[in-house]
Amino acid sequence: MNSVVDSDTPPPLTPSLLYLDGVSVSFDGFRALNELSLQIAPGEMRAIIGPNGAGKTTMMDVITGKTRPDTGEVLFDRGIDLTRLDEAAIANLGIGRKFQKPTVFESHTVEDNILLSLKGDRRARTVLLARTNADEAQRIDEILTTVGLAAQRTRLAGLLSHGQKQWLEIGMLLAQDPKLLLVDEPVAGMTDAETEATAELLKRISAADHSVVVVEHDMAFVRALGVKVTCLHEGSVLAEGAIDVVSENPRVVEVYLGR
Repeated sequence: MNSVVDSDTPPPLTPSLLYLDGVSVSFDGFRALNELSLQIAPGEMRAIIGPNGAGKTTMMDVITGKTRPDTGEVLFDRGIDLTRLDEAAIANLGIGRKFQKPTVFESHTVEDNILLSLKGDRRARTVLLARTNADEAQRIDEILTTVGLAAQRTRLAGLLSHGQKQWLEIGMLLAQDPKLLLVDEPVAGMTDAETEATAELLKRISAADHSVVVVEHDMAFVRALGVKVTCLHEGSVLAEGAIDVVSENPRVVEVYLGR
């Protein structure tokens, strides 16, 4: 795959937190992204839907530096060119990504999982031996309250339900104080009650000035979020707008909703 051609011209400033313009990615002749353009405002939550193979995962791979686009601009936080940075540098800028399967430290308590994830030098050998200072303790309390796990703080993470593990991992991302969270199918495998709680959790996170991009197939969950929806198909935007508008779009019905 060809990398983006370097240029001495500085990228343009943009008021969007995340700005993708004309982004294309090809793998062995298959175009996973096709001139994709997308903008996410500071503090906005956006739902991304679309059939398998629509480019949703590749889009997140590009944003996080796992995949380099062949063409196009990928700008973050008023003009930082993400195509020039590696995954670690992008994470340090304030972009957190949650994959579908939760990844937590199952042999540690819920509280220690958050402690290990706090922004800064969190090497396990020093963190677990050191006393938590007042600021860290307050931050941990805030995060556990936000994700609804305050009552589980001393419980081993491996003993949590599937939904609780998802919330814990979201809390671990919040501990990094991200500006943008990318969340992949957060309610897959959840009960109805957990799904409802997850929608409320993401709303709280967005209300706290974090931008959130949610990739999800559960349309009832997407509707519960009450946010702008972007439907991808064949690597580009097929439709965009309120859920009622997008879900009634004839092309969206044809290629995705199937009704």
